[in-house]
Amino acid sequence: MREVFKNELDAIADELVSMARQVTAAIDSATTALETNDLPLAEQVISGDASVDAMQAELDQKSAQVLALQAPVAADLRVIISALKMSVAIERMGDLARHIAAQVRIRYPEPAVPAQFSEVFSQMGRAAHRIGEAMITLLDDPGTAAVPMIAAIDEELDTLHLRVFTIIGELAAGDITPSQIADVTLISRYFERFGDQAVNVSRRVEYLLTGNWEPALSQRPQQ
Repeated sequence: MREVFKNELDAIADELVSMARQVTAAIDSATTALETNDLPLAEQVISGDASVDAMQAELDQKSAQVLALQAPVAADLRVIISALKMSVAIERMGDLARHIAAQVRIRYPEPAVPAQFSEVFSQMGRAAHRIGEAMITLLDDPGTAAVPMIAAIDEELDTLHLRVFTIIGELAAGDITPSQIADVTLISRYFERFGDQAVNVSRRVEYLLTGNWEPALSQRPQQ
C-alpha cells in the first residue's frame, strides 16, 4: 500500500513539472508574439492555455483521490496540500502568458507596445523565461539552491516593471496615447505577476524541504 501511495505522489509531482514546462513555453511564445507582432503565435498561446487548465483539473482530481483513499497525515498531507496550492500558482502563470498574447491580438495589426518599450519588454521576457526554467528545475529536482535564484530573478522583474513607469514619465505628451499607456502598464504587470507566482511555488517547495514557512506573496498584507 505504501508503494502505491509513493507512486501516486510521484505522479502528482510529475504533473507539476509538466505544467511548469508548459507555462514556461507559453511565456516564451507570448514574448515572441509581443516582440514580432505575430498574431498566429499569439492565438496559439491563447488556445493552448486550455490544456494548462485541464492539467490543473487532473492534478486536483488526483490529489483529492489520494486524500480520500490514503488519508495522509503529517508530512504526506503537507505534500498534497502544497501540490494543490502550487498547481493554482502555475495555472495562474499560464493565464498571465495568455493575457500578454491577448494584448497582441487586441491591438493587431498595430504592435501591442510602442517602440520605446521594446527593449524593456524583451528584458522582461528573458527574465520570465529564466524564472520559469528555474521553477522547472526546482520542481524536477527539489533543492533549496533554486529558491534564492527565483527570488533574485523576481527582483529583476520588479525593477523592470518600475522601469516601464519611468519610460512613461520620460515621454512627451504627444509621444504616447492613453490607450498605449494602459497597454504597457497591463503587459508589464502580467510579466511581474508571472515572477510573483513562481516565487509562490518556490516558497511552497522550500517549506516542504525545510519546514520554514514564509507566506506566499499573494497572502502577504498590503503595505
